[in-house]
Amino acid sequence: MGMVKVRFAPSPTGRIHLGNARGALINWLHARRHQGQLLLRLDDTDRERSTEAFALGIQDDLRWLGLGWDDCVRQSDRLARYEAAADALRGAGRLYPCYESEEELQLKRFQMVAGGGVQVYDRAALRLSDRQIRAFEAEGRRPHWRFLIAYEETAWNDTIRGPQMFQGSKLSDPVLVRADGSPTYTLASVVDDTELGITHVIRGEDHVANTAVQLQIFKALGAATDIAFAHFTLLTDAGGHNLSKRLGSLSIESLRAEGLEAMAINSLLARLGTSDPVEPVADLERLIAGFDLERFGRAAPKLDLEEIRRLNGPVLHAMPFAAVRERLVALGLDAMDDGFWTAIRANLSRLDDACAWWAICRSALVPLIEDADYLVQAASLLPSSPWDETTWGTWTRAIGAATGRKGRALFMPLRLALTAREHGPELKTLLPILGRDRAEARLRGETA
Repeated sequence: MGMVKVRFAPSPTGRIHLGNARGALINWLHARRHQGQLLLRLDDTDRERSTEAFALGIQDDLRWLGLGWDDCVRQSDRLARYEAAADALRGAGRLYPCYESEEELQLKRFQMVAGGGVQVYDRAALRLSDRQIRAFEAEGRRPHWRFLIAYEETAWNDTIRGPQMFQGSKLSDPVLVRADGSPTYTLASVVDDTELGITHVIRGEDHVANTAVQLQIFKALGAATDIAFAHFTLLTDAGGHNLSKRLGSLSIESLRAEGLEAMAINSLLARLGTSDPVEPVADLERLIAGFDLERFGRAAPKLDLEEIRRLNGPVLHAMPFAAVRERLVALGLDAMDDGFWTAIRANLSRLDDACAWWAICRSALVPLIEDADYLVQAASLLPSSPWDETTWGTWTRAIGAATGRKGRALFMPLRLALTAREHGPELKTLLPILGRDRAEARLRGETA
């Protein structure tokens, strides 16, 4: 099959949510695992709902997640290719005009449901007389065009779901060209996958029946059908409901604004639906090595947003200073260095928590004094500068020998005076950052 080439094909009718991001990540990981390519295809043929703002927003979300692409195309730039394919299908007798309004089609669907029948188009348009067609056109109706499904078996071996088979009689003739002349996803996707060299179509299980239809369209157009298909189960929320980008549920934009890390999201999404344990991973390269489509199962995974929040801290704790330096500068912490980051990162839940620890160490602070006499004695025992990570141990041993204190009784009054907090970074790493003058002042109850 040659080089692996996959595609992520969002419609720019809204920002992407976690379900969309999972599809992008799975495709990206598969491409990188096989030294292949990822195509970003913007499915913007819906003229009414597609916007440039959403297209740019989707690209921004993907970049933030670290999911770069090798090429990008817009279906709106390829309309002539879809029109040519539609003409070919018309010439082959596989595309036929239909004149029903949306209200009439909705009534048909309602009647099918009420009658307990299979919800497939009844092909009434194929029985229209010339006189009826002229009457519809005189009313100003413009036809939409449906693909004539062959009543034959369509089968493929799905990488995730295994052998799949559909009877043509159970499939509804899909609309390939809308009444306004624009192509639908079903036609445009087949043309793109063929002409742009896609080798693997990896998408949600809601497209399984659509794959059977598209395989027939490939065949009708005389295109190669050696594309490998893989359909993963869709995420649901805690209540078992599907995610919807139009409702803005769990959008990447909102999670980013909350301060969650891209790699906390990636760490969870890469493993949901597999038997592999979810672990905090600080870079995408570690996710690539163990990725395999065959690890995905058939059970629908439930998405717990709290799990992303729980992963957020551990992901930050594993990040080197170089990975966060520019973001710290954006937070106004341009003077922070590697040593400071290493000292505080294990106590961060979100990156902006670093601002609080910077203020504690670099700005005036009112100490919390618990046993002033003890703290004055501790201040008198402070070692001389310069200080390093051994200073804390040297100092606390001297305090213990002089006062007889140990454990919490020794450490907690020092922590409260030095940081005004009960918890935080190890004081052996924080003490050299505070410096002797500031530490002594705080121990003596002074704002410093």
